[in-house]
This record gives sequence, structure tokens and C-alpha cells, in this order.
Amino acid sequence: MKNIFKLMAMLALVCCLSSCSDDDEPVVPTLDVTPANLNGTWQLAEWNGQPLAEGLYCYITFNRREQTFEMYQKFDSMYARYITGSFDIEEDPYLGSVISGEYDYWMGDWNSEYIVTDLLESGSMIWTAKDNESDVTKYVRCDKVPDEVVAEARVIGEAE
Repeated sequence: MKNIFKLMAMLALVCCLSSCSDDDEPVVPTLDVTPANLNGTWQLAEWNGQPLAEGLYCYITFNRREQTFEMYQKFDSMYARYITGSFDIEEDPYLGSVISGEYDYWMGDWNSEYIVTDLLESGSMIWTAKDNESDVTKYVRCDKVPDEVVAEARVIGEAE
């Protein structure tokens, strides 16, 4: 009987020691997805895990107070475009934070709603299209839209 108790004690000790691990990854704190935390300028850094091709870009500036955005982009056309509109964030009990938007001048809704995850204090976030989970984009915070991007969109806008 003594041997059984010793064996049980040794097994319990081995189980306790083997369950401890030094290779646990640190938990990176994320921010809540709110207009205040999105406020500012973001640059599209990756699309589906790949950096954007040379010469392509997308910058979006969120205004938290008015819940509006300004976008400078050049990836679905050979010309730069300046687009404005409004955005909204809703909490889905199953998906989390979902951002959607509407373009100004009756251009309609965004092509998709996006699930926003991994909004980090370090200045990055991931958007996944709600209706196509293979459409994943990564945005990084930046100081402002580069002057040459603004100038390129203005020249194109004036020509139209």
C-alpha cells in the first residue's frame, strides 16, 4: 500500500512538472475597435499576406468625431483616386468588431463589411472581409498621407 501512495505521489509530481512550459508566447494586448482608436491615418501594408506591388497604395484617414474617412488609393485603377465617405463600427456577438462604410456622392456602400482584429497599440490592425475570409488586409498606422500621393490624386481629380 505504501508503494502505491509513493507511486501516486511521484506521478502527480511528474504531471505537475511536465505541464509547465517556458515557451508560452506573451499575450499582446489589443485595443477595442472604436472610432477613437481608429482615428488617424493608416496605410495598407499587406493584402492576403503579401506586400502591395510597387506603385500601388491605399491610405485611409479616419475622423472619429464625424465618423468620416478620406481615402487615397491606387490599386484598382491605373490612376490615383481620392474618395470620401462615412464609416460605422458594430459589435457582432459572434464575429467581434465589424466596420462598414458608405461613399459620398451616392457612390454606394463599401464592397464588403470587414471584421477588424488585432488592433494593436503598436499601430497595426487586420481586416477580414465578412463575406470572404480569404480577403485579408493589414493596415499600419502612419503620420500622414505622403504629399506626393495627395498631389497625384489632386491632379487626376482636376483632370476629370
